[in-house]
Amino acid sequence: MGVRKRLGASVRGAELSVEPYDFYRPAALSRDQSRMLELVYETFARQWGTQLTAKVRVVSRVTFGVTSLQTYDEYISRLPETSAMVLLALEGVAARGILQFPGAAALGWIGRMLGGAGGGERRERPFTQIEQALVRRLAEDALEDLRYSMGPLLPLAVSVETFHHNPQFAQAAATTDLMIVALFDIEVGDRTTSATLALPAEALLPQVGSFEPQQSVAEGQVNLRAHLAAAPVEVALAFDPTPVNPRVVLGLAEGDLIRLVHPQHRPLTLTVAGQPVARAAVGANGSRLACVIVDSQEAS
Repeated sequence: MGVRKRLGASVRGAELSVEPYDFYRPAALSRDQSRMLELVYETFARQWGTQLTAKVRVVSRVTFGVTSLQTYDEYISRLPETSAMVLLALEGVAARGILQFPGAAALGWIGRMLGGAGGGERRERPFTQIEQALVRRLAEDALEDLRYSMGPLLPLAVSVETFHHNPQFAQAAATTDLMIVALFDIEVGDRTTSATLALPAEALLPQVGSFEPQQSVAEGQVNLRAHLAAAPVEVALAFDPTPVNPRVVLGLAEGDLIRLVHPQHRPLTLTVAGQPVARAAVGANGSRLACVIVDSQEAS
């Protein structure tokens, strides 16, 4: 039994912009970095679409979606269980880049390259040697477009290294290595599929700027305390608990009287999220109930 009230900061005439914060991955791309990469990937998408159109002999379009900073483990965990993965070697970098797309879609592209209509349903499977050679050619042409689009942002030599069909066994980088991941939609004829391009962050970030936090540790602590102080909490004003046996509880009916062990003269306990913080007496403020703090020490 108690009196409850919602406490929180009221904001008038202003809108708050709230963004989720991942404590497991505090590093993130800044807006300037994201915008720079978006411009590059949009150019790459246009070039890639033109190249696909020439190769598969049907109007194709590649559309850039979004870019983000992820760990390699996080990136791999979000991929399908089976998918075509082209591992990319970057000069002087231990981690490998990845160009990923559905193998079934690639088989359709290959069919068109060989003069077919590209129709019919295809299942995910490893490529044959001939199919792998054709996919390598597509990937190498895409890398040429990537180098042109990146310009000085990617000064390292990039080449196609090998193919994988199971993302979990690719082992292109350490699980904690940071990757810059870009998402694309590839439209070939009347079929659209998704693709990703993941490049080691250490190969790009030196050219697009550091991703160090925008504020110092001390400033972060001050801001965190300010946000916590303004967060709404639930306050309860309660009597001391009265023990009763299950027989009494099961036999309760309208009009029954339960005698509380809380003395009439003793203040009630004020709790926040179930934790006692003070003692207070019941009072009134106009037409509403209120309480008067009589002891601010935490109740035992």
